[in-house]
Amino acid sequence: MSVNEKITEISRDKKIIRTSIIGILANVLLATFKAVMGILANSIAITLDAVNNISDVASSVITIIGTKLAGKSPDKKHPFGYGRIEYLSAMIIAVIVLYAGVTSFTESLKKIFVPETPEYSTVILIIVAVGVVVKIILGRYVKTIGVKLNSDSLINSGEDATLDSVISASTFVTAVIYMIWGVALEAYLGVIISGIIIKSGIEMLRSAISQILGESADAKLARAIKETVCSFEEVQGAYDLVLNNYGPDKFNGSIHIEIPNTCTLNRLDELTREITAKVYQQHDVILTAISIYSIDVKNEEMISLRKTIEDIISNYPEILEIHGLFFQKTEKIIRFDLVVSLDTKDRENIFHQAINRIKEQYPDYTVAAIMDTDFSES
Repeated sequence: MSVNEKITEISRDKKIIRTSIIGILANVLLATFKAVMGILANSIAITLDAVNNISDVASSVITIIGTKLAGKSPDKKHPFGYGRIEYLSAMIIAVIVLYAGVTSFTESLKKIFVPETPEYSTVILIIVAVGVVVKIILGRYVKTIGVKLNSDSLINSGEDATLDSVISASTFVTAVIYMIWGVALEAYLGVIISGIIIKSGIEMLRSAISQILGESADAKLARAIKETVCSFEEVQGAYDLVLNNYGPDKFNGSIHIEIPNTCTLNRLDELTREITAKVYQQHDVILTAISIYSIDVKNEEMISLRKTIEDIISNYPEILEIHGLFFQKTEKIIRFDLVVSLDTKDRENIFHQAINRIKEQYPDYTVAAIMDTDFSES
């Protein structure tokens, strides 16, 4: 890791921790006031709102711990670092949110069958209203920083805080309704709020698990990397880009490139070094491997064969591209890769249809094709 990269990572970690500490302080104050007011008013809705703020404190603490652990330097056991711990932190936060939702649902349901009369006052309403404003501001602030720093833990905490503002606002409305009309709706509101919290927790958990399993690379980043690679004069095409994620904004990858067979070995060595350096400078992605497809740019028969095959596969919109074309006339061999979209319902069927059409066009040749996958497909 370079000095500049290390400084950038430390700066990111400090900002995440600072934002989390702000969230902790705000939520501790809110939880304290709401707990006291909830007990004084005999209000299940306000008390649950306080409990929810306490869960937010736990989320922020986990974010800090996760960020600290994720910032550990690579070692022999984990040579790619500990960045993925941030995804585990996001998953733990999601579980906390889910637990808070289930708990509040149970308590709210009890209050429907065994109702208690709340005792609201103007002071209590003012505190709840202030809590709404604070949560809206805090939610927007934390989520904005999270998006800027690409921190899923902060984004989840920010979304949770925004959801809390909706909960607090709902509590405020039910309190006003009770004070004006004497209708107690907070237990029913608690059930609805709990459902919203549970839904949010499930969505957060699903997102965190998906990232841990390994999602496809961001299509925009993949296109940008391919454009950078193809900006070199010798590169005729860039394919099979695979990006391995080792934490937010930490990618290692590999790619295949097509170059003319007139390129010398010395130039090829220079070219791969230049590509690696430029991709790292522009995208902070380390290309650990660059494989080469050689193109015979002077063989008219090869050029004609390529065009014929491209014309055939153009009839199949499910096939995204062809690459790695190899043609050996003496041995009667044609070899290439076909990239079939992952959205295709029956990829094998489409692949074999295209191959059969190509075999009909070249009956005297052995057609050896591989069904390939674009791992960065948008």
